[in-house]
Amino acid sequence: MSHNTGSIRIAEPAALPDWALRSVDLANPRIGAKALYASDDFFAEVSRMLNPEPAQFVPGKYDDNGKWMDGWETRRKRTTGHDWCFVRLGRKGTIRGFDVDTSHFTGNYAPAVSIEATVCDSDDTAALKDAKWTEILPSTSLSGNSHHLLQANSDAAYTHLRVNIYPDGGIARLRVYGQPVGVFEGTGDALVDLVALENGGRPVAWNDAHFGTASNLILPGRGINMGDGWETRRRREPGSDWCILQLGAAGTIEKIEVDTAHFKGNYPDRCSIQAAFVEGGTDQSVITQSMFWPVLLPEQKLSMDAIHSFSEQIAKLGPVTHVRLNIIPDGGVSRLRLWGRVKK
Repeated sequence: MSHNTGSIRIAEPAALPDWALRSVDLANPRIGAKALYASDDFFAEVSRMLNPEPAQFVPGKYDDNGKWMDGWETRRKRTTGHDWCFVRLGRKGTIRGFDVDTSHFTGNYAPAVSIEATVCDSDDTAALKDAKWTEILPSTSLSGNSHHLLQANSDAAYTHLRVNIYPDGGIARLRVYGQPVGVFEGTGDALVDLVALENGGRPVAWNDAHFGTASNLILPGRGINMGDGWETRRRREPGSDWCILQLGAAGTIEKIEVDTAHFKGNYPDRCSIQAAFVEGGTDQSVITQSMFWPVLLPEQKLSMDAIHSFSEQIAKLGPVTHVRLNIIPDGGVSRLRLWGRVKK
């Protein structure tokens, strides 16, 4: 098995490369990802590895099997072989890379990892064991208490992963950065949320995300608290804050929902939305600097902790691929929904 030395170790997950920042975490349980089976998870159950929240360390917390750890941890292996687990991705998608995070695992981290992928229409363990697997991350050395940003070596789309650790140990979190494929197949002329994370929507650029990331805007469901949204710092200069989102597919937007759930003393006073159709590539500099942005939704007054729905106010721009949400002058928005029809 080959050995990959192309990892980047970082102190904080905010220092992500562009290929990760502009991707969807396909292993996020909030879009349907699930840890299906582990050869061993004696010390810490494998499902914790996919928790979208950062890993925590709780001093003095023990359970019946030993020290409680926030991640996946196997027992010390006293036989030949290695430990592994099956993960179902939230959406079938192409995979750009991974964050294999060993935060808080020091003398008990997994020394190495490799990842295989397959396409399977079943979550059954026997079916997955019989599936044809492709190695998309060669065996790669890990270190303790670190984020390892590792690029995948395949352009194909997959539904399931097999994560191998050598020979045993723990991983705090696994992020699988990629892009969903085929999510609008069979939808016909139905109204769909074109920007939803589970439908392939993704943030492209933003001027500020001090308190909450732009990717939170397109998560499923309503926000669970004030931290589960996009929030900027307090603006002390003229202007307004903004973020740009790419739709999962080009489409015509007919209904917009701006949800300020949990934002009360810090919701934006107003918002507006611009949109554009980008032919071909999605180079960030072109999108942020050179694009002409027609107004899709003129400036609208917002209120605290509420869903604001707009339809009659929406301009008829035809199919678009990107939107720019402007919040005036600053503040927090929990969710953005862009209901429309996919361009034929």
